Amino acid sequence: MTNQEIPTRILAIETSCDETAAAVVENGRIILSNVIASQIDIHAQFGGVFPEVASRQHIEVIYPVVAQALEEAHLGLEDLDCLAVTQGPGLVGSLLVGVNMAKGLALARNKPFLGINHIEGHVYSPWLMPDADEIAFPVLTLVVSGGHTELYLMVDHGRYQHLGGTLDDAAGEAFDKVGRLLGLPYPGGPAIEKAARDGNPHAFKFPRAVLDDGFNFSFSGLKTAVLRQTRQYSPYKLPVNDLAASFQAAVVDVLVTKTERAAMAYGVTAVHLVGGVSANRALRQAMKERLDIPVRVPDFILCTDNAAMIGAAAHWHFSKGRRDTLNLDVIPSLQLD
Repeated sequence: MTNQEIPTRILAIETSCDETAAAVVENGRIILSNVIASQIDIHAQFGGVFPEVASRQHIEVIYPVVAQALEEAHLGLEDLDCLAVTQGPGLVGSLLVGVNMAKGLALARNKPFLGINHIEGHVYSPWLMPDADEIAFPVLTLVVSGGHTELYLMVDHGRYQHLGGTLDDAAGEAFDKVGRLLGLPYPGGPAIEKAARDGNPHAFKFPRAVLDDGFNFSFSGLKTAVLRQTRQYSPYKLPVNDLAASFQAAVVDVLVTKTERAAMAYGVTAVHLVGGVSANRALRQAMKERLDIPVRVPDFILCTDNAAMIGAAAHWHFSKGRRDTLNLDVIPSLQLD
């Protein structure tokens, strides 16, 4: 076997928020394992992520999660080429758990170590899809999640141009807040999507903040419009399904319109829709129907926070010779540029 044929295997760890995840990825493309321990049930009682609880939960489960990822990949630490971990952005306490775990393993086994940007992980999730060989630059990536709504032009591996982002609430954050207004369970995204299936998306004419100054987004006005509408009903007569459907339609319309404009302006070969909100079926369908270029959306398991995407991003950095020292620290507000 030549050196070029020897696979590169990376153990990746992701603990930026409320999922404890570990994965083994081969050559940045093949998922050998992808283990995720969710905390949704724990945080549902708070109506959102409780940072201190999240970090304590990461401490409790990170060892068995990593062990399971290695077991499912049928590998030991000695078989790995690199350890990778989310450095930021995210909750500082949660990030520290993952980073210290990865540092300890790297030090114990004398393995290379890389800190990876969480957003870049989402950007690389399409490289874990079967048609990744067809990806040709430039591509436009819409990262849409609970904490981020960002448009990036990717002209090559590791080369990004930030075209625009949210000026207030991220789309996922707006889903959570509107979900609470409608009395739906946390997280709001899946709950609103489920309620919207039995609702009329044209029942309420909610505003679309399609700003003219570039490719930025704003959802605070839409959230306020939903709040004002709910105040016109008693809690027992709230038309939850229609409100959910109309709100979802407004969010989808804005996201697709902005993405379509950016795709046309920069002449990209494809659009990549990534992040937790990309699991929304209405958004997936609208994006594919309205754009006349390929739209790639990862499998549902790769939309929400996971470690396989961190391994995919780490592979490119590792192949270019990047190595980080064990002095690396977490950066809760880390930017992608």
